Amino acid sequence: MSESADGGDRPAGKTEVWIEKYRPESLDDIVGHEDIIDRIESYVRKNDLPHLMFAGPAGVGKTATSVSIAKEVYGDDWRENFLELNASDQRGIDVVRDRIKNFARSSFGGYEYRIIFLDEADALTSDAQSALRRTMEQFSNNTRFILSCNYSSQIIDPIQSRCAVFRFSPLGDGAVAAQVRKIAEMEGLEVTDDGVDALVYAADGDMRRAINALQAASVTDEVVDEATVYAITSTARPEEVEEMVRLAIGGDFVAARSRLDELLSDRGLAGGDIIDQLHRSAWEFDLDDAATVRLMDRLGEADFRITEGANERIQLEALLASLAR
Repeated sequence: MSESADGGDRPAGKTEVWIEKYRPESLDDIVGHEDIIDRIESYVRKNDLPHLMFAGPAGVGKTATSVSIAKEVYGDDWRENFLELNASDQRGIDVVRDRIKNFARSSFGGYEYRIIFLDEADALTSDAQSALRRTMEQFSNNTRFILSCNYSSQIIDPIQSRCAVFRFSPLGDGAVAAQVRKIAEMEGLEVTDDGVDALVYAADGDMRRAINALQAASVTDEVVDEATVYAITSTARPEEVEEMVRLAIGGDFVAARSRLDELLSDRGLAGGDIIDQLHRSAWEFDLDDAATVRLMDRLGEADFRITEGANERIQLEALLASLAR
């Protein structure tokens, strides 16, 4: 027995990571990308799978879709016929020459082709991509490639032209909320409506982030509400960010700087996180067009400087000072 947060005893058991526990098992389980899934299912039904490239942000279902394709095509034999490589870990030309070619050459029976899944393919070096292009040509009769990337612009055109490209957008709020409620029900967890809204806001279209936040919040309190979610995810409430901006635009720089200091020092938010939240909420603030344009202009400048290594506190204070002028 182990002691629970409220001092009681809780049975000790195996703790599972929910993002793995609730990973989709089939293409039908993928949520939020119905149009993409319909097209992929038609490829699988006709046994006419082309090379595929999935582009989009993290946590939107690219890897889950790739694994689900393998499970649909191979059934219980999917692990023997599906090679998954993370190109950000093995990004040189050797991985193409060795692991990929060896897998493509190896003999197998019962299926027309095997699948090689390259995750984060945009991390491959230019030499490795050139070698990959040639490998895709050589083994197209018995191997299908699925490439996953955040930025398709980092993939050379000859590879893109050999693939059916699918662009995964951030998941909609409705899809994230529905999945959160479904998991909470299966786990016997009470989640308030404002807690679901907070999880959706903190996730920003990333299902993995939403599920991780739900699991972390479930350990902290018996009821997952808004306050718990924002505390767990180190996310500022939208109204807190809006108040800081309003104070700055209203000319009260000292008060706006005080709110910023609370977010950075007391709440532990990173400067980049505040920039992201400001950008997401900019058009939701009840500001006139001129003030919104000014805010967006300064956000872009501050984000660039922070990315280049400038002090985030100084840049954020300069942003507020600019708005307060």
